[in-house]
Amino acid sequence: MLYRLLKIPAAISFWLYCRQLRVTHKAMLAARGPLLIACNHPNSFLDAIIISSLFKRPVYSLARGDAFKNKLISALLRSLKMLPVYRSSEGVENMEHNYQTFAACKEIFKNDGIVLIFSEGRCINEWHLRPLMKGTARLAISSWEEGIDLAILPTGINYQSFTVFGKNIDLNFGEFIYKKDVPTQEGFGKSINTFNQLLQAALQPLVYEIDKNDSKPLRQKMGAPVSILKKILLAAPAIIGWLLHSPLYFIAKKISSKKGYDSDHYDSILFGILFLSYPFYLLLIALLINLTAGASYWLLVAFLPLFAWSYMMLKKQF
Repeated sequence: MLYRLLKIPAAISFWLYCRQLRVTHKAMLAARGPLLIACNHPNSFLDAIIISSLFKRPVYSLARGDAFKNKLISALLRSLKMLPVYRSSEGVENMEHNYQTFAACKEIFKNDGIVLIFSEGRCINEWHLRPLMKGTARLAISSWEEGIDLAILPTGINYQSFTVFGKNIDLNFGEFIYKKDVPTQEGFGKSINTFNQLLQAALQPLVYEIDKNDSKPLRQKMGAPVSILKKILLAAPAIIGWLLHSPLYFIAKKISSKKGYDSDHYDSILFGILFLSYPFYLLLIALLINLTAGASYWLLVAFLPLFAWSYMMLKKQF
């Protein structure tokens, strides 16, 4: 229920948080299960939010297990269709819980559902595809062995920036990988390696390889030119948008910097704070307008998102 309630607002929020969200092979967003989305992982839980909000069908996401320690948080995450996976770094004793999660995933597949897995394992803010962990291969091959007609969708997500709002995002889909593409007669271990080689090759062209110290390729790949006419039309509302939204943004930025600037979670935390606080911020401004200018003017608040969008479209990209 909570997943459905938040999906539409999350999709709308990208209109304010992202200057441009470009998707290759948009038909994939209507894909049916059983489907395993195998994605790179550059930007913490924002990766999952973007993909889950864009797909027409519900998407279950695999998330780091240590986030599920608190019972209340665990219940909240599960209501958002998130399931825990554990790495050896989070305690070898927790690894056995992965069997329960994989069993849950297979039940989802049997009901033609969709699961999102981050095949690199951990999140790092970079424009680079890292070596793949074995979890994706184990889940895929064991599902095939149980007779599940599972398809794997290689997916690459790329961000213009990991520190500012108003970014450009490219979501690239590859070709499906099926059971017939992975020889299994050589044993489970070799099948794992073969699968990872195949998936790595499929993901490589979908994930941009850019040196973080060289801005020129980043500009070429991720830039979004703004026409002179758009600059003229949006100039005034952009100024208003900056003036009215600066208090909220700087507070959110301050909190995000304290919580996650050095942990590759800054961008996701910033998005989360803005997403949760913005409706209350609009309500506060509406009350202030009502007190100072009268009730007949509070409907002006409806234009604030447009002003915010105008500023985002014109702000410096790099």
